[in-house]
Amino acid sequence: MAASTKSDAKPTTPSEHHMASSPADSTLDERYRSVLERVANAEARAGRPKGAVHTIAVTKYAEMDDVLRLIELGHRDFGENRVQQLTQRAAHIDELMNRRATLTKASVETGGSGAPPEPVRWHLIGHLQRNKAKPAAEVTRLIHSVDSLRLAEELQAIGLKREHPIELLVQVNCSGEDQKYGCNVSATQALCEAIDGMSALRVRGLMTMAAYSDEPEDARQTFARCREIYDDITRLELNEGRFNILSMGMSGDFEVAIEEGANLVRVGSAIFGERPPASDDDSDEED
Repeated sequence: MAASTKSDAKPTTPSEHHMASSPADSTLDERYRSVLERVANAEARAGRPKGAVHTIAVTKYAEMDDVLRLIELGHRDFGENRVQQLTQRAAHIDELMNRRATLTKASVETGGSGAPPEPVRWHLIGHLQRNKAKPAAEVTRLIHSVDSLRLAEELQAIGLKREHPIELLVQVNCSGEDQKYGCNVSATQALCEAIDGMSALRVRGLMTMAAYSDEPEDARQTFARCREIYDDITRLELNEGRFNILSMGMSGDFEVAIEEGANLVRVGSAIFGERPPASDDDSDEED
């Protein structure tokens, strides 16, 4: 999945954004379909093919029943901010999916029909501490938040003991906020090149977060800057040319992110409903 070339997309206006938002009393099914429709519309505005953008459903505040319902609707990419909740949810979902696969196999063997369910893919999208790198690596399809050489070296040590390499994104602080995680813009290429030299890691692209704002357009400059860095690094053909993921955009600004080249968006509250009032540990979190 590669980010397509940025086009002269018509900017998303605040009125368009609010009209597209799902009402508070809408159902999960309605909110999910609304998000998929908004993604498709943003792809069209940007002149990109339908399906170019993958949506990660952020489950930080989601009830488990809602996660299961989304799986029933066919969704397979889920993101978590914290490693402990990630491992707990992944274990629970994997158990249910394995049970379903066993039942399907037994049905086929006795003359029934059906295919095993497609596995769920988990993404770690929040800040990763080095002492939690091992459990995170065990359950994730993609780590979005590698922001230092020390963390990369820790993952390399873990990856050397695994059969398959660890795939990751480098998080870049393109908004320049002091409270944001992410490597400096000027250090991004060097970090990507260093990771590319580690045999047990695969650097797949970049991730960034825009500053919080009620106006989606306020995020455009941040996303455009990350796209520029991404394009520059892509020319280096790191990871044998598989440096092709640009993870940008959350519930409040994912349409702008798509217009600026994102091919992964991380959406929580627009799917699962508004999150509870912010607590002390909610800074720099995805939604």
